[in-house]
Amino acid sequence: MAQAANLLNAEQISKSYGTRTLLDGVSLGLGAGDVVGVVGRNGDGKSTLLGILTGAVDPDAGRMTHTGGVSIGMITQAERPQPGVTVRDLIVGGQPDHVWAADARSRKVVADFLAEIDLDAQTTALSGGELRRAALASLLLAEHDLLVLDEPTNHLDVEAVAALSKHLRELQANRVAMLVVSHDRWFLDEICNVIWEVHDAKVDRYEGGYSAYVLARAERMRMAAVSEARRQNLVRKELAWLRRGPPARTSKPKFRIAAANELIADVPEPRDKLELQRFAAARLGKDVIDLFDASVQFGDGSPILDRVTWSIGPGDRIGLIGVNGSGKSTLLNLLAGLRGPHAGKIKHGQTLRLGYLSQHVDELDDSEQVLASVTRLREETKLATGREVSAGSLLEDFGFTGSRLVTRIGELSGGERRRLQFLRLLIAEPNVLLLDEPTNDLDIDTLNVIEDYLDSWPGTLIVASHDRYFLDRVTDVQYALRGDGKVVLLPGGIDQYLAERAASQHATGPSATSATSKADEQGPKVGDAARQRAAKKDLQRLESQLDKAASRIEAIHAKMAEHAADYQKLADLQVELDAELAKQDELEDAWLEAAEQVS
Repeated sequence: MAQAANLLNAEQISKSYGTRTLLDGVSLGLGAGDVVGVVGRNGDGKSTLLGILTGAVDPDAGRMTHTGGVSIGMITQAERPQPGVTVRDLIVGGQPDHVWAADARSRKVVADFLAEIDLDAQTTALSGGELRRAALASLLLAEHDLLVLDEPTNHLDVEAVAALSKHLRELQANRVAMLVVSHDRWFLDEICNVIWEVHDAKVDRYEGGYSAYVLARAERMRMAAVSEARRQNLVRKELAWLRRGPPARTSKPKFRIAAANELIADVPEPRDKLELQRFAAARLGKDVIDLFDASVQFGDGSPILDRVTWSIGPGDRIGLIGVNGSGKSTLLNLLAGLRGPHAGKIKHGQTLRLGYLSQHVDELDDSEQVLASVTRLREETKLATGREVSAGSLLEDFGFTGSRLVTRIGELSGGERRRLQFLRLLIAEPNVLLLDEPTNDLDIDTLNVIEDYLDSWPGTLIVASHDRYFLDRVTDVQYALRGDGKVVLLPGGIDQYLAERAASQHATGPSATSATSKADEQGPKVGDAARQRAAKKDLQRLESQLDKAASRIEAIHAKMAEHAADYQKLADLQVELDAELAKQDELEDAWLEAAEQVS
């Protein structure tokens, strides 16, 4: 591995295409162990920056330097199969099972990503998701100094995303550097220690993961007295969600937590759930969609949905999770009325106006211009807040301004087509929204806009997504499709789903090859669930002790304020305060260790 302080350095680099400048005088460096998340709107220069840093694109001005001998591995958004190359050739250089399986790390990577893929299969025979998994496994097992990951979570379910983040953290511990472009904010928060925001031809650096970036960006905006009320509102809402997010997010530095709490102390809930449900009930009535013993089956195989009885009410905000092929899209098609059940029945409410965002964007007319495609649906629409919003205003919110308004749809990028597709759904004023992988191809700023609209949208929302941050953000309850034809409520949310999947895999053992099965038999398979339960109990106990410690510290501060003029008393209280702060630090360290066990 390279030992230099910086693996690469960019000095005053600039790059333009035609009359548009994407990068202007940008200087930055990347050191060993740095995991950098690159964020910014689609088209602002993220891919161009990666190309220049890796040597694939030449800058118009400035200088790029690389440490001699630095090894760079890359995965792109669209991996291509290699004719004549098997999965075994790709990931382990064609080694037989008894050779590569002797390495514990190789066994774990293969078990996590290729458990259901034949290693001797040709890469040309793999699906898009299988090819992505094989490419990731190959990258993880290669000994590179720098990994460049462009949307690495595409085609991955929540379980695979969690496994990928775990393996990347292990590589980071071994001083491997990474450049990551991703719209998956949970993933960015898990693995990144630096965020680069590409905007307006420059790159701003933020220390920490995505949560720290959101807070730091908000702080910078406040200091600069930014006057854009809508953008401020989006950031403040984002912070409110971060504060109420999963406990593991409290592993952020303590001063950041305190700053975030002070910043958003007066911020209301992003959604008034009771008001939205009341409004939804007025628009929809009490009946929305009901399934009665509904089953769907393809061919002679096991049913995709098996005698599902489910009542979906007004204002319900439901997230669907499950591995690829478990039936999420089939269920959405059934709810949308695009297919009927083979057995049982489905009933739609009389006032239902349904909007369905599928994974495909081919329903758009490529010959039509963006503005015309929207104004043709409706010139004015009334949002849930009651305010009138013009088609032009909505288009601006979703990033369509200037020449993009008269661009033909066929010339739009995948992300722009996805944005337009969602906008057209909103302007039709549905009261039930079905969203199938809505975050595909969207940048984070656009996701924030969509989440903001959904916050005040009064209707029934059902979302199938592998983006756990988005699901946490816009839904109130999650259901799992486990591949057995059932739709099961998850009171514990996505964490419960991942824990159940892990326990199931430990019970059955990995099945990638006979070699991995034999090798893994040496490892412990029993007691993980018990350890998880014990760790969760420890978390609860430590959280209680931390609350008490915070109360004691607050009480000491109050006493110090009372005795501000008594220097001897203040000195005694300071000793007492130092002791309490030390105890608090020890409790927080213990909490973090327990949180690692749970995660």
